[in-house]
Amino acid sequence: MSRTRVWLFWLTVAVYVAIVVGVLTTSKLVTLDWQVMLWRPYKQWPQIHAFLDYFVVLGQRGPTAVMVLAWLGWRSWRHRTLHPLLVLGSSLLLLNITVGAVKYGLGRLGPHYATTVGSAEMFAGGDIFPSGHTANAVVTWGVLAYLARTERARRIGSVISALLALGVGATTVYLGTHWVSDVLLGWAAGLLILLALPWFEPAMARAEEAISAGWERMRHRSRVPQVVPALQPAVTTARTAQEGEPSRQTVGAGTRGAPAAPSGSTSAPHVPGRPPIGRHDRTPLTPGGSRRPPGDRPVRPAPPLVHQQVRGRGVAG
Repeated sequence: MSRTRVWLFWLTVAVYVAIVVGVLTTSKLVTLDWQVMLWRPYKQWPQIHAFLDYFVVLGQRGPTAVMVLAWLGWRSWRHRTLHPLLVLGSSLLLLNITVGAVKYGLGRLGPHYATTVGSAEMFAGGDIFPSGHTANAVVTWGVLAYLARTERARRIGSVISALLALGVGATTVYLGTHWVSDVLLGWAAGLLILLALPWFEPAMARAEEAISAGWERMRHRSRVPQVVPALQPAVTTARTAQEGEPSRQTVGAGTRGAPAAPSGSTSAPHVPGRPPIGRHDRTPLTPGGSRRPPGDRPVRPAPPLVHQQVRGRGVAG
């Protein structure tokens, strides 16, 4: 917020207050309002009436917000920042609060609903003071100049937005929908919002950080897979021992016939090894018995009969 900007802000505040006081006191400003209204500009230049009916849409909040939102949304996506969208949202929020509060608080009637010539028509249930079309044109198109990235673009944007705001305000007077003082106060109200935007930059920066952090947390949660914890080996061993099945740890050790380790034990039981068997102690067998052919094997004689005496009885074996 530069010093020049601060001076312009407070100068605009002074003009704003002066316009409100001039209307409330039914000063010469109200006389000017009635003179222009009774002159009926739309009857003086009827040939431009059709064009101005479409031109005044550039001050309506809905259409202008959609157009500017599309442009700023593309800029936000391109530069990977939410700052342009936050500036637009903050300015429109301030516009609705400030202008709306004054409109319904003062309750001024428009030219088409005026009841007494020369009266300020205040506190009569209207919502015409200040001009919403004019203030919206100043803020919406002025935001584009405020967000310009170069000094040259900022100057060009400021001139264009000023011409659009002046044209929309004059058009409402031509159509007879606003008093001259309504338009003057609308210009001042919109300019105040544009001049005050730098004061809200820290809050917009914090909001952008919070939104970005929340978005990153959501993306991280969606990418992390759900991990199912595995069963502990001791629990598996105890369960298989209770069911009467051999433990995988015991079978995998290759010790057949060895007793299984207790369920609470963490190490495999010690199994004594068998002595090694040499090749000369083994009996080389084939699926049919000995490896020598049947004809070469000697015939062994049958053992003789042995008589045994068991308590006086003989049994032949």
